[in-house]
Amino acid sequence: MIVYVDDMILIGNDPKKIRTLREYLFLEFNMKDLGQLRYFLGIEVARPEQEISLSQHKYILDLRSEIEILLANLLKHQYK
Repeated sequence: MIVYVDDMILIGNDPKKIRTLREYLFLEFNMKDLGQLRYFLGIEVARPEQEISLSQHKYILDLRSEIEILLANLLKHQYK
């Protein structure tokens, strides 16, 4: 189990134990199941076949876009 602020990931190799833990947590806390993990802390998670692939490609693209916008605004204000 990984917990970060109000996000939680349950992982393991025994689906029955994961299901039991999940059911217990739902009884104890007001929770919502968002399904299979796709993004967590800016990391994209893909699960082709029996492996797990982690990537920050989308995070980097978003960061690049933000930087380009900031630079454009700085240049615009600099030449006023």
